[in-house]
Amino acid sequence: MTSKERFEKVLSFSRDVDRLPVTEWAPWWTLTLDAWEKEGLNVRGDLHDLHEYFGLDRLHQFWFEGRDPNFGEGISKLGHLIENEQDYMFMRPYVCSDGIIEKAKRDIDTYLTKYADKDYAVWMSLDGFFWYPRTLFGIENHLYAFYDHADLMTRMNEDLCEFYIKLLDLVYSYIDPVFMTFAEDMSYNLGPMISKDLYDEFMDPYFKILIPKIKAHGTHPFIDTDGFVEPLIPWFLQSGIEGILPLERMAGVDICRIRENYPKLLMVGAFDKTVMHLGEEAMRKEFERIKPVILSGGYIPGVDHQTPPDVTVENYEIFLKLLREYCGMYGNNG
Repeated sequence: MTSKERFEKVLSFSRDVDRLPVTEWAPWWTLTLDAWEKEGLNVRGDLHDLHEYFGLDRLHQFWFEGRDPNFGEGISKLGHLIENEQDYMFMRPYVCSDGIIEKAKRDIDTYLTKYADKDYAVWMSLDGFFWYPRTLFGIENHLYAFYDHADLMTRMNEDLCEFYIKLLDLVYSYIDPVFMTFAEDMSYNLGPMISKDLYDEFMDPYFKILIPKIKAHGTHPFIDTDGFVEPLIPWFLQSGIEGILPLERMAGVDICRIRENYPKLLMVGAFDKTVMHLGEEAMRKEFERIKPVILSGGYIPGVDHQTPPDVTVENYEIFLKLLREYCGMYGNNG
């Protein structure tokens, strides 16, 4: 069974699969790679080489941003790129532009040249409608902007939505992502950063435009938001979202509770990264915690964000050994 087939089956709750995907869905932290390099592991090549070294199912991510990431490199250190509509109009040639679509085409071409003949599943990430304005306003100004610059916020998200309609036409003419994420990070340890009314006004309408186009190609739409996400799940389901990641345990997220309340919600992540440095017994206990959801389907277990730098290569390999064991419990070989 290919990686793509395995992801497709599991995300469709099918049990006609050999096992769950064994994968690291997010890139490793730079500090983690630094630590592993000091242990003697050569980590400075292509990250795909690390996937192969650890024997992971191959998974390639495309992240298509709403603005040119090189614009405003120095300005962004101030915490923001714009403060008002005049600033946004100055930046407009550098956001949601044809140049970004051309870069996306080059990135896809590079991937197809290097990896089209290999066994890869593909996923993609788009800046979401909370995330994108924040990258321009900065964190604090963005939260005020829902009230102080409501018309501008609407304009910005309308521009982003229109841009992504064009981008998706390009993407689906070359690749067929199994799943995708809208990057949002709109929750923290105590829950959502905005109210349901603000979500309905500034985010939901654009999800309802894009998500049917995404689903029409067989791609499962996810939200990527850290923190305690559980109160937001009904909001996302209302918009047509099918899944959530990374499901951080430190924020109080309980995927067994989520599965009970939302039996068809897709999930990725959820393994508590803070136990990985403690050894096999602690890691097995954590796998036992999430085992009911592993057996329920529609779930790809993995680190609930990224492997921390306090995890040695030896402990990471123990984690992978256990991950393979528990992933093998699902499907027609389990």
